[in-house]
Amino acid sequence: MSFFKKLKEKLSSQTESVSEKFREGLTKTRDNFTSKVNDLVSRYRKVDEEFFEELEEILIQADVGFETVMELVEELKKEVKRRNIQDTKEVQAVISEKLVEMYENGTNDGSFHLNIQEDGLTVILFVGVNGVGKTTTIGKLAHKLKREGKKVLLAAGDTFRAGAIEQLEVWGERVGVDVIKQGEGSDPAAVMYDAIQSAKSRKADILICDTAGRLQNKVNLMKELEKVKRVIEREVPGAPQEVLLVLDATTGQNALIQAKTFKEATDVSGIVLTKLDGTAKGGIVLAIRKELHIPVKYVGLGEKMDDLQEFNAERYVYGLFADLVEAEAAEES
Repeated sequence: MSFFKKLKEKLSSQTESVSEKFREGLTKTRDNFTSKVNDLVSRYRKVDEEFFEELEEILIQADVGFETVMELVEELKKEVKRRNIQDTKEVQAVISEKLVEMYENGTNDGSFHLNIQEDGLTVILFVGVNGVGKTTTIGKLAHKLKREGKKVLLAAGDTFRAGAIEQLEVWGERVGVDVIKQGEGSDPAAVMYDAIQSAKSRKADILICDTAGRLQNKVNLMKELEKVKRVIEREVPGAPQEVLLVLDATTGQNALIQAKTFKEATDVSGIVLTKLDGTAKGGIVLAIRKELHIPVKYVGLGEKMDDLQEFNAERYVYGLFADLVEAEAAEES
């Protein structure tokens, strides 16, 4: 059975609406990336060095990242040789297969899922620069967790940006979750202390903490984050269970630079990649995974409340190659 057929069967046993969200959310990337791969396949009769060189170029343009592209193409060459593939059309399925393998490599430890404690308080710390959609993501995640039956509280730790506290309060009201806050300009670490005490007294399951995205300089921002994290660690042993870095997918390689900066200052446990539906360069997902060894835990696939979805490599590949998967499934049925 072909890889595309297996993928279709596996996903059909899961929630179809979620796979459909990946398909719709990755339309721009699919139109850009897959159409170029299709064009490449139609122009080459055989799989040769020139074919691979052009494929490299397409992958780099999709923001997969230079190192990742080199490794991926090397893997493809080996696989093509091993299977003795002559027809360029057969390479598309191999690309899909290798993308999933590459993403999931060495991650059977559940690191793609949120580390939610069964007993006691789970603290999720959100970090990221201003303008990436951090507050919106916090609101959407709070909504998702609340629907799963969790008691959620929000901490307004971004006390530096004008309007940040109010913005979080708007989301709190929208999803029916209380926000613990102090005045603008107050000490974020003090806000976190208050929020943790409130979460404990109210027996909350999850505390989601917003943080500043910009201070006068990078050093100040990172020092502030370290201070906030120390307070959380002191008040809740083992917390924060997650430090989620929010990145804007439309910024491409710039998002990768941001990720490296934050990774140096704090133990980022996962990435939330927003606005994936707004970019034609969705290959950034692979670049982040491969170059930073941090899993993408959630992706933003649209504006609606339920468009924040848990990342899944197979659904992602389906989103990239949906037309081919459906066409092949129709042929074989």
